[in-house]
Amino acid sequence: MDWQYFLGVLHFIVQPMSLFTMVVSVFFGLIVGMLPGLTATMAVALLTGLTYKLSNEVAILSLVAVYIGAISGGCQSAILMNIPGTPASAATAVDGFPIGQRGEGGLGIFIATMSSCVGTLTGTLCVLLLTPPLAVLALKFGSYEFFLLALFGVMICGQLTAGTDPLKGWISGILGLIVSQIGMDGMNAYPRFSFGVLDLMSGIPLIPVMIGLFGFPEILYGLVSSTARAQVKTTSLEMKKGFGIIIRNKLNLIRSSLIGVMIGIIPGVGEDVAGWLSYWAEKKSSKTPEMFGKGAYEGVVAAETGNNAFAVPGSAPAAVLLAALWLHGLRPGPLLMSESPGFVVDISVYMAISAITMVFLALIVSKATVRILSVKSTILMPIVYVLCTVGAYVISNSIFDIYLVFIFGLVGLLLREMSYPAAPFLLGIILGPMADNSLRRALILSSGDPSPFFTRPISLIFASAIILMALTQLNAFGWLRKLLVHSELKE
Repeated sequence: MDWQYFLGVLHFIVQPMSLFTMVVSVFFGLIVGMLPGLTATMAVALLTGLTYKLSNEVAILSLVAVYIGAISGGCQSAILMNIPGTPASAATAVDGFPIGQRGEGGLGIFIATMSSCVGTLTGTLCVLLLTPPLAVLALKFGSYEFFLLALFGVMICGQLTAGTDPLKGWISGILGLIVSQIGMDGMNAYPRFSFGVLDLMSGIPLIPVMIGLFGFPEILYGLVSSTARAQVKTTSLEMKKGFGIIIRNKLNLIRSSLIGVMIGIIPGVGEDVAGWLSYWAEKKSSKTPEMFGKGAYEGVVAAETGNNAFAVPGSAPAAVLLAALWLHGLRPGPLLMSESPGFVVDISVYMAISAITMVFLALIVSKATVRILSVKSTILMPIVYVLCTVGAYVISNSIFDIYLVFIFGLVGLLLREMSYPAAPFLLGIILGPMADNSLRRALILSSGDPSPFFTRPISLIFASAIILMALTQLNAFGWLRKLLVHSELKE
């Protein structure tokens, strides 16, 4: 790292205008991230137009800051209301909401916020030190690897959220993959399952699905069990206890950060996958895996660290960021390092300072938001309903999106009544287009030969993991053992 660039960006960022821009942008990102339906993608897109007349340095600082704030802010609504503010916070809700329900909402938000900061700082360090080798690894991923990675992500999510019956989680994820096929296909632009409805031609939008699956059932259940919710008492942030939990999870932080960085370098894969894989890795290594899903602090630490450790974002907000960079005179691509040699240092410092700023602002905001737990459902849920409806509408100003909220709200109710998790369904819709396009492209490249899925090194790793996971959960090894014992007895 050239220290000249480092000192230069530090001198820029301590200027009053730069500090003010960063604080306002992080705060805006936090608020957008906390509101159901308003995602990091929307936050960056809204801010891109407003930064057009600003200098390149100030504009890029503002865009990076709002991205950091939005991804981190989604955890608060996930912990307090079980409604992820952003898709990346779905994994956080699994353990975060039970933490809030037992009266530790402030502590849960503190743990999630600190984990977000650590993940971002680790990702920043990796950007500075590991960019060349990580870029080489990312180029090893082709259509075969992308398809298997998408399938692996859905299976992991299904296994983690379905409790003692992973098959229910996998069924939910497969249903999400099926729903994601609605609309124009990505190869030939042929309409599929749209039945002539123009609003379905572009596919099923993610935000109405997310709001319907998580928000609608929570609103109805909250109104039915209003007395139970009213009895939940709020707590302070409990910083001393929170720091103790963070320190005890140091290995969790390191592992989840590395997973987030590795997933982040893969184009097209979102923060949600990093969060779920980090959660899975921590549950697998935990001595008390039965506590996950019931309010385990380790689950929140893993999910929030993983979804914030994105060294090179490969998700939807990244596409908007790339467009913003073009708008401000930068050309993302192989020549970026030679044309703008200080760019990586600039982005790294912006991310690090924004993450630290986010911690202070999030903890200040949480002193007010944590009081949501003490509000009676008869007052809270109508407000949440309005926010969910507005959040679904403002994405594309379409009444059809509100209809989708109700449709997938009913789907969410059915899933909940039958004890099927909703998170794999949502992840299936997110990863479905990537899985579909990658599978079809891979088969075209191999002329219909499926063998590359099992012969390429990275593909073989993912395929083996998927097969072993399925065989283990379906007790195939137990049946094989019984068969061997039975054959020995007969002999």
